[in-house]
Amino acid sequence: MSLNWPTLFASGLSYEDFLAKYANDNQKERWNTKHQAISLSEAQKSLLASFTREMHVLCLAGAWCGDCVDQCPMLQLIEAASPNITVRYIDRDDAPDDLKEAIKVCGGNRVPVTVFLNEDDQVTGMYGDRTLAKYRDMVEKLGGAACSTGISLGTANQMDPLTSSVLAEWVDQFERHQWICRTSTRLREKHGD
Repeated sequence: MSLNWPTLFASGLSYEDFLAKYANDNQKERWNTKHQAISLSEAQKSLLASFTREMHVLCLAGAWCGDCVDQCPMLQLIEAASPNITVRYIDRDDAPDDLKEAIKVCGGNRVPVTVFLNEDDQVTGMYGDRTLAKYRDMVEKLGGAACSTGISLGTANQMDPLTSSVLAEWVDQFERHQWICRTSTRLREKHGD
């Protein structure tokens, strides 16, 4: 199956536009509360600001989803920290069927799922629906609810350890894909570096 990644990426919405279109007031409040409760470290900000290759990231999400509440604000922070990262969101329920089929996780239409693209909208990889730290936490608590509530916030001015680990893992994914782009022979030839 061959997807038209440039068209799909162009059809995606910014973080703000996605929430304006798909989130109700309660959902907007949850996303905003999470966004206010998280922050990048100075080292993470410095790393992200140092990226030289343009990256496009397409995120299949749902405003109603607790895992999206937990993680999409992290993607927005990462995007804001780098002039070379652009994240676009597509609502899972409005997504084209071929996209949903292509990025299933364990046979299901999970969210959030990201597709990392280079500057030419060629796929460098996919990541989601949860990070390793989140899955480790879930395995330790097996028997509980099947879906996150999206309310792991920590205390004032300090993220809880799980949230901090999940954010670090997302930064690692962005770094990995930046280095894929940075070391690409084709892109090095294109940019003369």
